[in-house]
Amino acid sequence: MKHPIGTALCLAIMATAFTVPTLAADLTVIMHRATQEGTGDALGIIAIASSDAGATFTLHLHGLAPGPHGFHVHENANCGPTYLNGVRIPAGAAGGHLDPDETGTHEGPTGQGHLGDLPVVDVAADGTASQTLTAPRIKDIKVLKGHALIIHIGGDNYSDTPSLGGGGGGRFACGLIP
Repeated sequence: MKHPIGTALCLAIMATAFTVPTLAADLTVIMHRATQEGTGDALGIIAIASSDAGATFTLHLHGLAPGPHGFHVHENANCGPTYLNGVRIPAGAAGGHLDPDETGTHEGPTGQGHLGDLPVVDVAADGTASQTLTAPRIKDIKVLKGHALIIHIGGDNYSDTPSLGGGGGGRFACGLIP
């Protein structure tokens, strides 16, 4: 006994499976204020996706100080504080900038230094950041999994001079990349 409706339905499902484009494996990071005690209030989310131009970071944040802020992928998936000379450092447990090639240099998102060097975040006068930034050297967002995103207190000059890591200073916000 034939089942024409079942066969047609099965063929339609199989055809759909081969014609639907694969969606990018997006990652969503919840950003929190970095404090000496650990993580504080949630400041919004950052969605990470793959694109032909590189990894895109779409920011939907609030509660930041207006102006430019350094933005990096850090080595460890840990937003906890650490101690330096007896002082608790917010989000210090995130470690340094992601540098799998061990370049030891900070050259910004288009340079040949740390892979974790991202474009500067520009925060509006009302403390919000709603923008999409592209990191052209990050071709596969899977390399970001198991690390942390950090937004620094100050800007970033994409150089290790006069200050290491671009001069962004302390860590203001942190989020874990799942």
